[in-house]
Amino acid sequence: MGIVLNQSFKNTISTYIGFGVGAINTLLLYTNFLTDQYYGLVAFLLSAANIMMPFTAFGVHNAIIKFYSSFKSKNSINSFLTLMLFLPLAFIIPAVFIGCLSYEAIGTLLSRENPIVKDYVWHIFIIAVAMAYFEIFFAWSKVQLQTVFGNVMKEIFHRVCIMVLLFAVYLDWLSVEQFILALVGVYVLRMLIMKLYAYSVRFPKFKFQKIEKLPAILKYAGLMIIAGSVAMLILDIDKFMIGLMIEDIEQVAYYSVAIFIATVIAVPQRSMHQIMMPLTAKYLNENNKSALEDLYKRSSVSLLVISGFIFLLIVLNINQLYEILPEEFTGGLFVILIVSLAKLYDNSLGNNNAILFNSDYYRMVLLFGVALAIIAIILNFIFIPVYGIDGSAFATFLAVAIYNTVKVVFVKLKFNVQPFTWSSLKIVLILILLCGLMYFWDFPFHPIVNIGLKSALVGLLYFILIYKLDVSEDISTQIKKYLRL
Repeated sequence: MGIVLNQSFKNTISTYIGFGVGAINTLLLYTNFLTDQYYGLVAFLLSAANIMMPFTAFGVHNAIIKFYSSFKSKNSINSFLTLMLFLPLAFIIPAVFIGCLSYEAIGTLLSRENPIVKDYVWHIFIIAVAMAYFEIFFAWSKVQLQTVFGNVMKEIFHRVCIMVLLFAVYLDWLSVEQFILALVGVYVLRMLIMKLYAYSVRFPKFKFQKIEKLPAILKYAGLMIIAGSVAMLILDIDKFMIGLMIEDIEQVAYYSVAIFIATVIAVPQRSMHQIMMPLTAKYLNENNKSALEDLYKRSSVSLLVISGFIFLLIVLNINQLYEILPEEFTGGLFVILIVSLAKLYDNSLGNNNAILFNSDYYRMVLLFGVALAIIAIILNFIFIPVYGIDGSAFATFLAVAIYNTVKVVFVKLKFNVQPFTWSSLKIVLILILLCGLMYFWDFPFHPIVNIGLKSALVGLLYFILIYKLDVSEDISTQIKKYLRL
């Protein structure tokens, strides 16, 4: 667990830095340095590329992590990695051919409502391919248990580059058209740098030999394409349905800001996920149940401690934060609270997703994902007309709660392991105690000063309790290490 916590800590730092840079770009620079039309165009291009990415990657980034540790000989490993590098071309080459023949028709279809899109269709495809191969090379380094550099590239590099490009537009060093072309170049450059790093960790030796597990690999990769597409649907279904069912389109903006704040809780899980995926796959392939159970419980407790602290910072400071934001955004308070609880539950599951993705039951991920999407749509249809954005947040919470509970029960039934311990209960009681004591209390200063002072006080009390109650051996070790106790 030491390597998990060590790399997860570094990944969390880089993810939060990337999150901060992204917030500056999204909330300040894009809105002031680009016109609404071009800001919308950039958002559309990146969203379209994200939707296309699961197809251009062909599920390879997931397949590398699942199957890599199952190969034992050097020849079989080299043959497997060679296949992984070339398999995405099974989609990319036909897509290029179809794109060349049907560019006019595709461009007309995509630009039916917004003619400006028509000149940028190839930009979408190139970004999608760059994103796909970036994830493949990142997975290449993950299976060597090297995740920190890749996470910096994934979370920080392109956002900092985009910030520089936006200032270049502001200073008239670049036109908007040149900015968009440079944006494509940033994603390509990021992919190439990740490739060089992945090859420095393990240089490829191309072997074109028969692979015994080829049918299983192709089947898994195909299902991961579908699972990735479903994940994209789940990510934005609530915002889409708010815009569809509420006449006041500004409500989508208010909801998005609230979700943006609550999503901060998900960062530790996202960071730890990078190293937990290959470790979980390794234990499953080795049939090492004791190590798997230990990782399951330890990751759950560690994530609950870290995300619980972030949950406290958000919930206990939210009223002060809303004094800084424009008044119209204050209607998202319930959204933040209820979605934060959903994200906290997500984190408490530890490496549950990694177990499902890398076991023989990976098909259930797709089934559960489709079920979640259907449940979310139904619940949004029920609650949005009655409660507006609060109803959508409650629908999201219910869908996530049902989804996560089903996953915990499924893993318990199939592997006879579950993530929760007495330490989990201790953490929940600490969160309830501090929320009850400090929610209605603030310093009599400016909101920003209040947030800083209250966060420091909450952090001190929280980690003293975590340490004294011996909630997590891994967290206590880190506290001793950094305080030199």
